[in-house]
Amino acid sequence: MVSLATLFSRLFVLVFTLFSFAVSAEDCIRRDYGRNSFVCVCNATYCDTAPSVGALAVGQAVQITSSQSAARFQATNLQFGRTSSNKAVITNEVFIDTSVTYQNVLGFGGAFTDAAGINIARLSQAAQDNLMNSYFSSRGIEYGVARVPMAGTDFSTRTYSYDDFPGDVTLSNFALTEEDLVYKIPYINWAISLSSKSIKLFTSPWSAPAWMKSNNEFYGQGYLLGEYYQVWADYFARFFEEYAKFGLNFWALTAQNEPVDGRVPGFPFNCMGWTSENQSIFVGLNLGPTLQAKGFGDVKIMIMDDQRNYLPEWAETVLANPDANPYVSGIGVHWYQNFIAPPSVLTTTHEMFPDRFILATEACEGTFPKETVVLGAWDRLESYATDIIENMNNWAVGWVDWNLALDEGGGPNWSENFVDSPIIVNNTIDEFYKQPMFYAMGHFSKYVPENSVRVNIDMSNDTTLIGTAFVLPDGNRAVVILNQSDDDKTILLNDAERGTLEIPCEARSMHTILYG
Repeated sequence: MVSLATLFSRLFVLVFTLFSFAVSAEDCIRRDYGRNSFVCVCNATYCDTAPSVGALAVGQAVQITSSQSAARFQATNLQFGRTSSNKAVITNEVFIDTSVTYQNVLGFGGAFTDAAGINIARLSQAAQDNLMNSYFSSRGIEYGVARVPMAGTDFSTRTYSYDDFPGDVTLSNFALTEEDLVYKIPYINWAISLSSKSIKLFTSPWSAPAWMKSNNEFYGQGYLLGEYYQVWADYFARFFEEYAKFGLNFWALTAQNEPVDGRVPGFPFNCMGWTSENQSIFVGLNLGPTLQAKGFGDVKIMIMDDQRNYLPEWAETVLANPDANPYVSGIGVHWYQNFIAPPSVLTTTHEMFPDRFILATEACEGTFPKETVVLGAWDRLESYATDIIENMNNWAVGWVDWNLALDEGGGPNWSENFVDSPIIVNNTIDEFYKQPMFYAMGHFSKYVPENSVRVNIDMSNDTTLIGTAFVLPDGNRAVVILNQSDDDKTILLNDAERGTLEIPCEARSMHTILYG
C-alpha cells in the first residue's frame, strides 16, 4: 500500500512538472569545425529556438544551460530545498539578497549595420525569417535594443554620407541611401513586427560628410570644422525626420562613435575626432538645442561612446559644461581597451553622476590581431559573458553587440577591418550559424528583460565562477552564472527569502537560473 506521504509527494511532483516550467524548444543541430565547441546550424526549414519561462511559483526553478561540450539553452527543472546528502559535492555557495538593489535594466541587443543587412538579404526568405526570429521573436532571444549607424561605417561597402554635396549648408540634398532603404529600414521594421516588446533604437554617426571636416576625408585624423557645428546638428534632426517617415522613432543617440579615433593619424576607417571639451560645446550649443527645437527633445543623448579607460574624465568634462549638462542622459562605453582600465571605473563614474545611465554600446570578437571568424569558439562566449557580467555588476544598464550578422570572412567591410559575429551567414548553401556568442547574449536578453532590477550577489573567492542577479518585473528572480574552469562544480544558491537551491554546473558552462 502506498503511504499518504508518498501520494502527496507524487502529487507535488506532478503539479510541479505541469505548471512550472520552460516551454519546450527546438534543439540545436550541431556542427563541429574542429575548434573548442560547435555552432548551431540553421537554414530555410529548421532553426533551434530558445525556451520561454513563464511565471514560477515560490520554490519552483528552471535552469537554462549552455556548455562547451553539448548544451545550448538546455532547460532543467529544479526545486528549492532539495540538496545532495553528500555535502562534499557542494563546492561553491552563492548568496542572493534581494533587499539590496541597484540599477534597472534597459536591455540587450545588436546593430543593424549595412553589412548585417547585406548578409541577411543574401539568404532565402525562409532562412531570413528564421534568422530574424532568432534575434527578435519569442522563439528567439528577444533583443530589446538596436543600434542603427547614421550613414556609413567600416561595415559598409563604400564610404558615404547623406549629403555628399560640398558646401550644402542648408542640407537641401540630404537623402537616405540604398543602404538605409534596402538593408536597414526593412529589417528594423521586420524586427519590430516580430517583437512582443518595444525595441529601443539608438543611432551613432561615424563621420560627418567629408567636406565638413578638417581633412576632407571620411577616415584618418580629422575633426568637424567649427563653421559646420550647426549644420551637423541639423543633419541629426534630418536623419530623425527621414526615418520617422518609415515609422521609426529613436529612443537615443550617441554624439559620436569613438571620438578618439579621429584624433589618431592615419586611422583606417570612418571616424571623426572630438575632445571631451569640443563635444561638450557641440552638445550644449548645437545638438541639444536643435533637437529640442525640431521636436526631438525626447531623444536621449549619450556622450563618449568610446573606451572605458577615458572615464571618468570624459564625463567630468562634458557634464561640467552648464550648457551641455541638461541635455546629457547617459554615457556609452566600448570594450576594446578594457585591459587598460578595470570595470570599477564604471562604478566610479556612476557614483559621480548617479542620474546618468551607463550603456555598453559596442563590442565584438575577432578584432586585429586575433583570428577573425572562429566557428564554434567557446572562449568567445566566455569573453562576452564575462564582460556583460562585469558591466552589469558595475552599474551598466545593458549591453549592445556589434553586427547582427556577418559572412564567413567577417564582412563585408570596405576597409577590411573584418571581425566575428554571433551569427555567421553562409549564403552559398543558404545556411547561417549561431556562434556560442549568440547564446551568451541570449542568457541575458531572453531571461533578463527591461525593467529588471539588479540585486546583490555574493559569490565565493573562486575567480573561475562569476555571476550577477536580478529581480524581474514579474517577480521571478534570475541569476546568471559563468563557470570558466575545466572542473564540474555544484553550486548551493542561498536566497534569504526562498531557501537553498542546488545547481549542477559543469565545466565550461553558462547558466541562467530563474526561480519564483
